[in-house]
Amino acid sequence: MSAYWVARAKVIDPVAYKKYTDQVPGILKRYGGTVLARGGRYQIMEGPEDFHRFIVIEFPTMEQAVACFESPEYRDAAAFRRNGGGIVENVIVEGGEATK
Repeated sequence: MSAYWVARAKVIDPVAYKKYTDQVPGILKRYGGTVLARGGRYQIMEGPEDFHRFIVIEFPTMEQAVACFESPEYRDAAAFRRNGGGIVENVIVEGGEATK
């Protein structure tokens, strides 16, 4: 059953944030992740307007999504973002039959 990373981001230091985003595509691929939306047009319909970048990534399973997020290579990449490059809220949600 598919699972989705759903993230809201605010870039604070574009140079540091890019060091993070340059590494992420290869990491996602190793865990079966497919980017469905990242950094495109958006319209906030409700809620705070604190974030200006939105990301949706699909994984084949919840386990692969969590393994990717908790992997040493993702942790190393995310350090650029977590150390001043940006602020992110990230959730992983299972789709498919779990939604019924």
